[in-house]
Formats: sequence, C-alpha cells, structure tokens
Amino acid sequence: MKTTMSKTAVQDIQTLKKGPILVALLIGAFVALLNQTLLNVALPTMAKDLGVETTVIQWLSTGFMLVNGVMVPVTAYLMARFTSRNLFITAMSLFTLGTVLCAFSDTFGILLAGRMVQAAGAGILMPLMTFTILTIFPIEKRGSAMGLVGVAMIFAPAIGPTLSGWMVEHYDWHYLFYLILPFGVLSIILGVLFMRNVTETSRPKLDVLAVILSTIGFGGILYGFSQAGSEGWGAAEVVWTLTIGALALLLFVIRELRSDIPILEMRVFKYDVFSLTTVINVIATMALFSGMILLPLYLQSVRGFTPVESGLMLLPGAILMGIMSPITGYIFDKIGARWLAVAGLAIMVVTTYEFSQLTVTTTYGHLIAVYTIRMFGMSLMMMPIQTAGLNQLPARLNAHGTAMSNTLRTIAGALGTALLVSIMSNKAAEVGKQLVVSMGVNPQDAAQMQAVTLQATVEGINHSFVVATWMTAAAFVLAFFIKRVVVKREAPAHKVQTTASENANAKA
Repeated sequence: MKTTMSKTAVQDIQTLKKGPILVALLIGAFVALLNQTLLNVALPTMAKDLGVETTVIQWLSTGFMLVNGVMVPVTAYLMARFTSRNLFITAMSLFTLGTVLCAFSDTFGILLAGRMVQAAGAGILMPLMTFTILTIFPIEKRGSAMGLVGVAMIFAPAIGPTLSGWMVEHYDWHYLFYLILPFGVLSIILGVLFMRNVTETSRPKLDVLAVILSTIGFGGILYGFSQAGSEGWGAAEVVWTLTIGALALLLFVIRELRSDIPILEMRVFKYDVFSLTTVINVIATMALFSGMILLPLYLQSVRGFTPVESGLMLLPGAILMGIMSPITGYIFDKIGARWLAVAGLAIMVVTTYEFSQLTVTTTYGHLIAVYTIRMFGMSLMMMPIQTAGLNQLPARLNAHGTAMSNTLRTIAGALGTALLVSIMSNKAAEVGKQLVVSMGVNPQDAAQMQAVTLQATVEGINHSFVVATWMTAAAFVLAFFIKRVVVKREAPAHKVQTTASENANAKA
C-alpha cells in the first residue's frame, strides 16, 4: 500500500499543473504578510477607539509575532504528519477565521484573540509554501518560482503602512480586516480546487517536551527583543525573558541534536552553503527592517509628515522590488546566487551609508531615490541566497530547511527592529544631553528643547544606520564565499522510503 501511494504521488508531481498551485500559495502568502504590517500605522487610532493604553495595543503586533514565531518550528512535523493540501486549507482557514474575529470585534480581548488565530495560520503557511515549491519544481526552475514568492514576501509588507494610513484616514479601522477577508476566502477556494498532495505522510511521534522548549525559547527571545525596543535592554522584564528564552533554546537545540526524529533538524547546518546563506539572510533581514522602521520614524518625528506620506515614501521601492523579484529569480537559474548577492549587497552598503548622513533638511525626493535604489539592491540578493541555500539540502531535509530558514528570519526581523530602535533611542538621549550642556539650552524654553530633540533624533537615526551599514558590509564580504551548488539528483521527499539502514547511511 505504501509503495502505491508513493508512485501515485510521484506521478501527480510529474503531471500536475503547477501554475494554479503557485497562484493559491502566492495569494495566501501575500495576504498573510500584508496582514503583518497593516496595523502598524493604525495602532494609535485603534488604542483610542478601544480605550486601551499604547503599551497594551502593541500586543496586537507582539502577540501576532510571538504565535507566528512559535508555530514555525513545528511545521516540519506538521508537514510530515498531514498532506500538503489539507495543511494549506487548514492554515488559510485559521487565518480567515482570525480575520473574521478581528473584523467584527468590539473589544480588545476579541481582537487580540483574532490576531492570535491569524498568526497560527500564517506561521504554518510560509514554510509550507516554500517546501511545496521545492518539491514540485526541479532545481533548475526553483529560482524563477522563488522569485515570484519574493513578490509576496517583500511587496506585501511594504505596501501595508501606506494602505493602512489611507484606510484609517478615510474609514473605520475594521475596514482593514474587511479588506483582507475576501483574499483569505479566495485562497481557501483556490486551495480546495487546485492544491494537490505532493508528499506522502507518515506518523512521526511528536516530541512534546521539544515543542514546550521551543515555545518557551523562541517565545522568550521574541518577546524579550520586542520589549527591549520600548522598555530598554536593562529592564528586568527584558533580561529575565531573554535569559529564560536563551536557556530553553539551548536545551531545545541539545535535545534536537540527540533525537533520531527531531521536530526541527539542526543537522541542516552541516551543509556549508545553507549555513552561509542563512547567516547572510538574517543580516539582510535586519538591515531591511532598519529602513522600514527608521525612515518613517524620521519623516514623522523630525519632518512632520503624515503616516500616509511616510508610507508612500516606501512604495516605489516596494513596487520596484516586486517587479525585479521574478527577473532576479530567472537570472539566478542561469548564473547562480554569488554575483547577484555581491552586486545587491554592494548597492545596499552604499545606500545604507547614505541614510547615515541625514539632516533636519534632507529632502523627501532624496529619501525616495535612495530607498528605491536600496530596495533594488535587496531584490538582487534576498530570494537568490535563500534558494541557493535550500538547493544544497537533500529532499529529505527540505521541510526542516524551510522551517529553519523561516524561523530565523522571523527572529531576525524582531531582533533587527528592537536592536536598531534601541541603538537609535540611546544615542538620541546621549546627544540630547550633550547638546543641552554644550549650547547652554534652557530646559524651560520649549522652542529650544524642540530643536535639540529634533537634532538628537536625527543623530540617533544616523548612528543606527551606521551600525546597519557595518552589518550589511559584513554580509557583502560573506557573499563572495557563496558557491554554486551542484546537487546530486535525489528522489523527492515523498518518494523516499526511509529504512533504518538508509537513516544510518544518511547520518553517516
């Protein structure tokens, strides 16, 4: 019976229409990623409407990120246990159910619950999408397919703030969820109609202790970093959550290395290209967030632009990246990742450094031009390096590789945001004190103190971009060591009938 299932699955993959499956996956990914940044600009309005403090309303973003980060490591187990079709439909159903709860919520509790349910679906969806693409596309066509994924991964989060700002100015915040609800329903329908089972399922035993350790570990790290941006790195809450999270994460890693059937396979790091590209991707994700967080902060806090105007500044770069991502994927299939990554990171180093030279009079047009060029550089390298790393893994490790890659990117986003905002805040406070003393400013003079605050904020943002420049420069140097992987053809994951002897050979 097992052999029959395997042959049927292989025949399906060889003959199935990949286009409709890709469309279903991309629409699901687009709406899930759009949802992550859609609330950022709307949070102050929502706090006022629901009668809660700013620190409380932030849990709509923090809570989403925590659940999303906790779900991702478990997806390798879920992809082995359930069919890809059922898992996709379940993930999108959870996401859509959460959206319905949010859309019709009238209290903060219901709204937060809806966001948590959304995050559970989104946390399953992203690794599943990457894994499915790796399974149904041959290695020589993966670059083009992953290039299309790049459209969703970058374009959706980038247009979120602009769209959110416009919606909140003209409509009630509930319309943000009304907007994405039809896309969730459409994705479920497409999943029912077009998704196919591309892997053979098994019944692996779930390591409950490992799940608990990963939940505490990833949850503690993500929560600690998210709170550090607002509370400061020295806050007791931040120190304790980071310490507990790190300890749990260490125990989780030790347990996974000793386990014969881990829920998150750490041995993927034995593959050098995967390890190298994962490090570069983490650094690039942190650098990406520096621009998406700090520039709107500069425009609104220093220059007095509206949220919509600050969101619009990010839009041309997002559009260009959306256009370039499939093109870059096609080029990757022809020449590999190294020179795309080198060129992209060179552009990012120069443009990130340019952002460290901001003044209180830097023009809006200059910011748009530099940010758009920066996103062009990002489009050249982000998806190619991820695809290059995953291409090195044998098919049996595809699910674990995609889960690991998505987990680390989630953590990198939280880490980048907290780290760079914290650096900016600390530098601004330090410069502010120095200016008050050196200029003999009267603390009671509102006009003078406002001028000091603006200058100090600019200096803080500049300093943060200097740090981001050095991070990007490190990734640039590492990019020269990316080699083109010549992969030995291997049967797809669903075709591998793993026996005890094969497992022993694989470990050897």
